[in-house]
Amino acid sequence: MSHALYQKCAVAALVSVLVLIFVGAIVRVTGAGMGCPDWPTCWGLLIPPTKVEEVDFDKLPIEKFQKKAERMGRDPSTISRESLRKEFNPRHVWTEFVNRLFSLPVGFFAFATFIISSTFFKSRPHVFWLSFASLLLVLANAIMGARVVYSGISPGVLSSHLALAMLLICVLVHCVWAGGVKPWKIEMTKGSDKLRIMVAVLLGSIVVEGILGSQIREITDEMAKAHLDAPRETWIAELEQNAIYLIHRSFSWLILILAVWAYYLAKINQPSGTTPTQKGVVAIVFAQMILGVVMAQVHIYSWVQVLHVGLAAILLALAYRWLLIIPKKNARLHLQPDVIS
Repeated sequence: MSHALYQKCAVAALVSVLVLIFVGAIVRVTGAGMGCPDWPTCWGLLIPPTKVEEVDFDKLPIEKFQKKAERMGRDPSTISRESLRKEFNPRHVWTEFVNRLFSLPVGFFAFATFIISSTFFKSRPHVFWLSFASLLLVLANAIMGARVVYSGISPGVLSSHLALAMLLICVLVHCVWAGGVKPWKIEMTKGSDKLRIMVAVLLGSIVVEGILGSQIREITDEMAKAHLDAPRETWIAELEQNAIYLIHRSFSWLILILAVWAYYLAKINQPSGTTPTQKGVVAIVFAQMILGVVMAQVHIYSWVQVLHVGLAAILLALAYRWLLIIPKKNARLHLQPDVIS
């Protein structure tokens, strides 16, 4: 019973993180990252205001806002109660606040996962320490989220925030897999070592592509600030002058080749056929290629950017799980699928 409950809590924590990444992507493409300029309150209130008249600007820490503006490269003398009043946007306020609300289930389920893992401390200590690591990563990301606000959405802080989120995804995937009665492995007739190497390279490529993608998002964020009145389709020509963008775009072909090759190896060496995890990896890689073509050749739609970021997080989770379920050569297999085979 404890194994099943543990896996369910770990799955809930993982799903919460993936949902939060989708919501966070919405915050970024809508420019609502500074909708709540303070933390943990929002405009000095626990419940965000819906209109500017609800904000008591006399109680806001103007000095902190001025320091934040200076870190963002703005003239701090331009920050005043009147300027803040003009910048107030209720849609951005509530978009950012909803983002904060979606972080609550992540913390709750990560904590529950850790508590339940204590029952495995003697029999399976690595499960306990994995759960503890996931909880620490959640706390670290919460602190980093506060730093994002206080730094004025500094690019370096955002990249660190993303890196921690990627690591958290992998740790939670490992928790789900390791927390079963017997961690599940696929059945293979041969070629397991070759497949493991292939999937490991695929996973590493996905991580590199994610890091490059975060750099592209920082570039588009700056373009959004610099080209307030320019249509988004004009960004494409400017992006094509950037080396990081060109590498990111070309690198996706390597990921496609690796994914298809790994899937082929799995298909010919697994007597029971390919698993939903393996099919999901290939399907998402193809979907990401299509979304990339849309953004590169048609238009940088906001909804495409959100879907692109969210699917990248799911792809990372599935690719890491694929690596975990590949058996070692001559290893005894547990062939009963677990809760997310």
